[in-house]
Amino acid sequence: MKLAMIGFGQAGGKILDRFLEHDEQTGSNVVRAAVAVNTAKADLMGLEHVPQENRVLIGQSRVKGHGVGADNELGAEIAEEDIDEIQGAIDSIPVHEVDAFLIITGLGGGTGSGGSPVMARHIKRIYTEPVYGLGVLPAGDEGGIYTLNAARSFRTLVREVDNLLVFDNDAWRKSGESMQGGYRQINDEIVTRFGILFGAGEVEQGGEVAESVVDSSEIINTLAGGGVSTVGYAAEDVSDEKQSSGLLSRFTGGDEQSSLDSASTTNRITSLVRKAALGRLTLPCKIENGAERALLVTAGPSQFLNRKGIERGRKWLEEQTGSMEVRGGDYPVEDSNNVAAVVLLSGVTDVPRIKELQQIAIEARENIDDIRGESEQNLQDLVEDDDDELEPLF
Repeated sequence: MKLAMIGFGQAGGKILDRFLEHDEQTGSNVVRAAVAVNTAKADLMGLEHVPQENRVLIGQSRVKGHGVGADNELGAEIAEEDIDEIQGAIDSIPVHEVDAFLIITGLGGGTGSGGSPVMARHIKRIYTEPVYGLGVLPAGDEGGIYTLNAARSFRTLVREVDNLLVFDNDAWRKSGESMQGGYRQINDEIVTRFGILFGAGEVEQGGEVAESVVDSSEIINTLAGGGVSTVGYAAEDVSDEKQSSGLLSRFTGGDEQSSLDSASTTNRITSLVRKAALGRLTLPCKIENGAERALLVTAGPSQFLNRKGIERGRKWLEEQTGSMEVRGGDYPVEDSNNVAAVVLLSGVTDVPRIKELQQIAIEARENIDDIRGESEQNLQDLVEDDDDELEPLF
């Protein structure tokens, strides 16, 4: 699937940068165009792979390149005011070559949290291609203001995009891990999962063709209907088997596929599908009768993939999710030493984390209002004399 990616805000820009690095390393060519948008000049300067001409600094007249300080209402205002500057970078995107737009953002900050819904609405007004969001929820220990921002931005963005793919930091942060190291690891997890998902079907000239092709239309149809999506992933190292099967093939004169046990290959795939769906999803949710649509992608060396395993995995997903729209296929990656299963669950509704986020945000809003009220009263008590004998200058 060919994507035009827009990284909005600090988190969005870093994830976009990591996607571009992944593209270079794997040759998957998923990112057809990349634009990074921010109100903080330093964040844009820290990117390594986004072309310089596609880094857009907005809000210079208001925040002077220093960011919006987690104020997502200001972030939204600036995005509205400077939308023409962003459009200038988007104009260079060869839209006829892309299947969809993907807006990547951290939902807890200021610039991306406020600006990404504005960006999504603007793009949908101009282009016919689908516009998806990839939103990252803040961890619970990041503070009330970030939770409040995330709850408000989530509610807004899910209405503006054709589908919102969500990654929950709270489910992935490790205790005792440094902030920088933790976010680097999380970005790797995001790109690994979505890189395989979006890379399926993008086979270069002369490359291995999938037995059961997953192309961009399968992904688009799975994400159709809007709502919220989550992704599961599981992988297994097959480097030793890959080496031994190659040696056996040379000795016997047969092809590699014949040297592998078909039943073992099938069982491995079905096991990976279960692990992917029941393990750690990007957004934890209950999958039992809880997804409207699903897509299964199996990736790895072609001799470790087979149609029977995919069909069994797809059938199992149908039974688990209660959905009649479960698609599946394979994605041959010959130089990989892993066999992986990626499960996209679209239209999920039983998501306890979202309800928890909303409740915490409501409490945070009430606390902020109380604190502001107390602060105003305390200031008044401080500056006014007890006998009211002093008068202000004006």
